[in-house]
Parts: sequence; structure tokens; C-alpha cells
Amino acid sequence: MPERNIEFGKYGARGFKGHEAVARQLDDLAGYIATPVTARRGLLARLHYLTRTDHARAAARAAGLTVTDRTLRAWLAGTRAPSTRNLERIEQAYRTVRRENVARYLLARLNREGRGTRVEIHPLNQSQVGRPRQRVVEFRTLNVRHWDRIVAAWAAGDDQELDNAWVDQVIDLGSQWGQYEYVTNVGFAA
Repeated sequence: MPERNIEFGKYGARGFKGHEAVARQLDDLAGYIATPVTARRGLLARLHYLTRTDHARAAARAAGLTVTDRTLRAWLAGTRAPSTRNLERIEQAYRTVRRENVARYLLARLNREGRGTRVEIHPLNQSQVGRPRQRVVEFRTLNVRHWDRIVAAWAAGDDQELDNAWVDQVIDLGSQWGQYEYVTNVGFAA
């Protein structure tokens, strides 16, 4: 695809892919539990979230948390502690289930009945690039009206689809859209 960067950072530019910035912002809007899973409080909060209803338990099992009910009760009671590998599984299952639960509410808030949401795109950092190779890339704003594919890809954890969905929106910037493939930040609120 034209305008895609092949050797990003070759001359010292810094930033990350726009779809990764969008995923970070959506993660912030999802409101994950702040306490780390390694702390007792964070572990209990995640386990309660994943086991409070039958639907939550089924979603946790589908997300990869396949331990017995006896083990879950022991973790909740504090008589046994999960291994490092199980802590990673708990965190991954929690994030997956939380994304699925929050996705439809975020989608409704971002689409705003067809009005969309204003997105700020902060360009890549060129402070380490030599003067002759620097280019003018300014701060841009864009009104994204169709968040369906973006939120669905984020909820599914599909990076490639999220990248494609984000590029389909950024193309609205015109002929310079490729300059915003790598950014320092993408900001929006819901």
C-alpha cells in the first residue's frame, strides 16, 4: 500500500503505530483495575470480576482461565497462591472479558448516533532526526464517525484488523495520511 513506511526510525524518528495508540486509548477508556495482579487486592478484584456470575465464569473459561472451581475457591480464600503462569492467565482472561463487556458501551459513546468523536493525532517525534531530513508534520484533528470495525478489532485483540480499520479512517486526512502512520499520541474521549 502506498504511503506505508518501510524503514521507520532509520534516521532517528520516534513514535509508534497509530492503531497501537488507539488501542492504548481504548484500554484507558475501558477502566481496568489499577492494582497489579501480583498484589493480593488486584488478584482478588480480578477473580471476583471473573467469577461473580455464571456468564462471567463461562467468558473467563473461553478466554483461557481453565482451572477447577476448587482451585478458584482456594485462591479466593487465600489458602493457595497462583503460579506466575496462572497470574498471567488471570490477567489475560480479565482483560479479554473486560474488553468484551465494555465494547458495546464504548461503541455507542464513540459513534454518538452518527455524530462521531473528534480525534487528535500528535505526529511522530523528530527531535533526533538531522535538520536536512526533518519534514513538516503538524498536529491534526479528525472526526471519526464509524468506530464499529475499530472497536470490534480492539475487543477481539486483532492487531492486523485494527491497523486496517484505523488506516481506513486516517485516509480521510487526504494525501498526507501516510505521514500519520507513526505517531506519538492519539487522543479522544468517550
